[in-house]
Amino acid sequence: MKMKEMKTKKIQWLILIAVMILTSCRVTEKYKRPAGIANNAMFRDVTTTDTTTIADVSWKQMFTDTLLQKLIQEGINNNLDIKIAMIRIKEAQANVQLGKSALYPSLNVHATYTDQKTANSVPSESKYYQLYGSSSWEADVWGKLNSAKRAALVSLQQSEAFKRAVQTQLVSDIVTNYYSLLAYDAQLQLTMKTVGFRIEDVATMKRLKESDVVTGAAVVESEANRYSVEVTIPDLKQNIRTTENTLSVLLGRTPGVIIRDSLNEQQVRTDLQTGIAAQLLSHRPDVQEAEYQLRYNFELTNIAKSYFYPSLTITAQGGFSNLSFSKLFNATSLFGNIIGGLTQPVFNQGINKQRLTISKAQQEESLAAFQKTLLNAGLEVSNALYSYQTATDKITSRTLQIGFLGKAVDYTKELVKYTPTVNYTDVLTAEESLLAAQLNSINDKVQQLEAIVSLYRSLGGGWK
Repeated sequence: MKMKEMKTKKIQWLILIAVMILTSCRVTEKYKRPAGIANNAMFRDVTTTDTTTIADVSWKQMFTDTLLQKLIQEGINNNLDIKIAMIRIKEAQANVQLGKSALYPSLNVHATYTDQKTANSVPSESKYYQLYGSSSWEADVWGKLNSAKRAALVSLQQSEAFKRAVQTQLVSDIVTNYYSLLAYDAQLQLTMKTVGFRIEDVATMKRLKESDVVTGAAVVESEANRYSVEVTIPDLKQNIRTTENTLSVLLGRTPGVIIRDSLNEQQVRTDLQTGIAAQLLSHRPDVQEAEYQLRYNFELTNIAKSYFYPSLTITAQGGFSNLSFSKLFNATSLFGNIIGGLTQPVFNQGINKQRLTISKAQQEESLAAFQKTLLNAGLEVSNALYSYQTATDKITSRTLQIGFLGKAVDYTKELVKYTPTVNYTDVLTAEESLLAAQLNSINDKVQQLEAIVSLYRSLGGGWK
């Protein structure tokens, strides 16, 4: 009995030493971010070493309109895309736990009863009782199981990055549609006010006609001028309703009225720090998501490499076995064994090679997608900055234009009354130019606000 125990212990020690030796020969590698993946030239004309960026500003600080803040919070709480992203995170968390469990031994309990009868010339019957436990463990010699665990963890991180990306886009969409709604409100208000002025013009032209200052043509033109403005009101109302419906869906509610402020009350942020391009790797969720996909495929390549090497499995059994149930738990019924085995693939080398080729190709593809996502991020930052500057320049010029056009309208109206060479067509032209400039000034303000929103999202803001 002692010799048997010594022999068993010797085998166990040999297996343990073999595991320790093989563990030191891992074939898997650790992930390293590709060198030079981001550089300061990604923002085109912006070169700075200042790491201060508006991406670190929370959306509550970025957008100070309290009504807008309520809408954003409602969207984060109820938006269906956000809910889908949360479900994906739960799935990924379960996969992480599943990957961890593969590193531990399995344990099973068995209870068997065998009743065997023979129909020979001398009939006999034998009964056999067993109660035992079995365990199996695959030693992670080449790092395959750890790579699988890391792949599951990266998949979880990717799901979390996806959720942040959804929220960043959601905040941007809510704010952009909110500003569009305010712009339509301002355009509608301006248009209705202009219609009022045009009605006054019609009355003025009729009085001048009665005084033989203008002809009937001027009266007719003034009437047409009034309706040329009034006809745009239904389209503006349609735009308002459509935008309200779009916002409602983003908020996770049925289409309805959106309570809002006015465009004039929106503050334009001027401190638009971008930070450095390398910060996109840690701030912008879709860039993070693309890198996690690269890391995931990197771990799959590690797993594919490990299939070329033998797997070490250790199995053990122990329990009670006896022909009599009453003696099942006696010391003489006790048994146990432990077995260690190496399994080396022989005939499936072709499958293993193709598996590795596929994994490497997917890794290269995800690297290219990662680089493309990062380049697009830099492009969006550059475009948003230039759009903001363009809108700012237009606002300066447009303000001067509106001032002079307003004077032109006043002058031509007075000249119609006292100068025979000036007719109502001159007034009409001046008024149309003024209205167009005023409507464009609203668009300039919205472009400026939307450029700020676009820059904020492009830098990775909105999920904090």
